[in-house]
Amino acid sequence: MKLTNPNASEQAVKLFDTIASLYGKGILSGQQESTWKGSDEYEFDYIFEKTGKYPAVRGLDYMNNDFAGVNRRAVKWHSRGGIVSICWHCGCDFSGSWSECMNTVIPDWDKALTEGTPEYETLIRGMDKAAAALAELKEQQIPILWRPFHEFDGGWFWWGKGGPEPFRKLWRIMYNRYVGHWHLDNLIWVLGWCQNGKNYGDWYPGNDCVDIAGADSYYDGANPGLWNAVLEVVGDRMPVCFHECGRIPTVPQLKESGTGWVWFLTWHTDHITSHNDPAVLKEIYNDAYVWTLDRLPELLK
Repeated sequence: MKLTNPNASEQAVKLFDTIASLYGKGILSGQQESTWKGSDEYEFDYIFEKTGKYPAVRGLDYMNNDFAGVNRRAVKWHSRGGIVSICWHCGCDFSGSWSECMNTVIPDWDKALTEGTPEYETLIRGMDKAAAALAELKEQQIPILWRPFHEFDGGWFWWGKGGPEPFRKLWRIMYNRYVGHWHLDNLIWVLGWCQNGKNYGDWYPGNDCVDIAGADSYYDGANPGLWNAVLEVVGDRMPVCFHECGRIPTVPQLKESGTGWVWFLTWHTDHITSHNDPAVLKEIYNDAYVWTLDRLPELLK
């Protein structure tokens, strides 16, 4: 297993190799942040209070053009030894957040995806907003698990509403723009299907532009069916992650089902505080199979 970008930074290569070495042998704990609960440490303080541990992976989101805030928290998390994951809820003009994801559309995909058209130039200008922010993290040598256009196969976000072919082209445009033009060599590209999707292979943009495959589900348990659906597409070419979940699968559920997700990332607010029993949460975070922030130096040495 290796990164698709031959010029990937030393830090990105090290992180990817570490994740690949863990694949099938353990799971990285992860948590998505919120920023509207009085503290941007809301979920992390809760997890530490209940378990005595912090997650290894912090999930951030460039939604609402919060590039400066996300980068600030990414730098802080990285300085603590943590792993940074970033997604981007935005409208088709690459602004706004979840509502715009759901309620905006690309009027003409052919024009938007054809180089030289005004629609294509508009798309690129919007896309470049995050590229500029990610370039700041590159300058600080911070590797990023970059998870754009997630849940594409669900059909509810604008980037999936055009169907598989426009999505594959959109993904490759971003990949080539960020890698070839912006030289964002700190990115590890994470592709994320969803539980409600169908025909997973139709949406796959290619082995040359995906580093880690993933899927998400808000159904309980290890979701072995979802795991196997992803494996049918990517095989053993890359690690596979559980890039969003509500209730965290227990270690026995993972082991008994043979489901080898390389990380889980619990969604924010009620998903961690109300959907996970505190006693079970403590068991998960203190199991030797689960890697937490305090154990990362051992893993990343």
